[in-house]
Amino acid sequence: MASLTMAFATSHAPQLGTPPENWDGRAAADKKNQSLAFRGETHPYDELNKLRRSAFGGELAVDIYREKHDRCRAAIDRLEDFVRSSEVDVLVIVSSDHKETFNDEELAPFVIYWGDRVQHEPLTQDDLDAMAPGLAIAEVKNVPAVSSTRQCHSDLALHLIASVQSSGFDPAASQVLPAGKFGDHGIPHGWGFIMQQVLKGDVPVPIVPIFVNTFWHPNPPSAARSYDFGLALAEAIASYPEDIKVGVVGSGGLSHFVIDEDLDRTVLDAFAQAESAPLRELPDDVLVAGSSEIRNWIVAGAAANASGLRAEVVDYVPAYRTEAGTGCGMGFMTWKAATA
Repeated sequence: MASLTMAFATSHAPQLGTPPENWDGRAAADKKNQSLAFRGETHPYDELNKLRRSAFGGELAVDIYREKHDRCRAAIDRLEDFVRSSEVDVLVIVSSDHKETFNDEELAPFVIYWGDRVQHEPLTQDDLDAMAPGLAIAEVKNVPAVSSTRQCHSDLALHLIASVQSSGFDPAASQVLPAGKFGDHGIPHGWGFIMQQVLKGDVPVPIVPIFVNTFWHPNPPSAARSYDFGLALAEAIASYPEDIKVGVVGSGGLSHFVIDEDLDRTVLDAFAQAESAPLRELPDDVLVAGSSEIRNWIVAGAAANASGLRAEVVDYVPAYRTEAGTGCGMGFMTWKAATA
């Protein structure tokens, strides 16, 4: 029988792929944003800045950006080492689609991809030129330089689909990704970050992509539903008849586009202490905007917890980019078997 032997979760926000000298590249967009989500309410930038009393101006010096960027990249390197030393046979990667792949024609709370392979395509110059300020410099690092084919584990994926159905979930199943935003049928940046930035383009084992609709109205799963899906995923992996080692990855989060360190610490502490209640009780109106990607951590972490793995925080870096506290709470966590 298969066993879930390791897991990790990581932020994948643009600042991670942006030179620290350019971390303020998204600040102009933040300051024009009329609906910045923070603790269940939305605010125009100026209102948010007043609410938070311009408290984060001291975080905006370039030398601070460099120190935080270095910490983040060091954490990502540690995740790569963790994967390569784990000897897993397959990686189940859980992330969220920004309507790069699935769109309003069909948005399912959970989608399991069961193709034998998936395309990973470079972005064209036109694609990069069309992106909002401060994004292209990072997004180009989530794709390969040339068209690439990533191997997938279709047999495990089909088993996961059938098993989670028996646990009361009805995931959508995709054998061929839609053409998507870029017209290339390719895997989007939540998975690309893992393959390109964590694994440096050298993906050692097949993957199973799982999509969670974290962002989009009207059907993102609740935190509790996400946790239960993670439990069902762990049970599904454990019942797979082949003797293989499986790793689970959560890609995205933590709090953004407004950093909430209290929220991030709640998530990290709950995993570190293997407590489900603080995660299951996270309200829908907090899991919005980029913070919605915490659902990916919940799925992966619930599966890891159910498999008896122990969580460890690799690092947590609140990467501010404006006085009002916009940016991303960068989190990096591993789960592995407890040592005696």
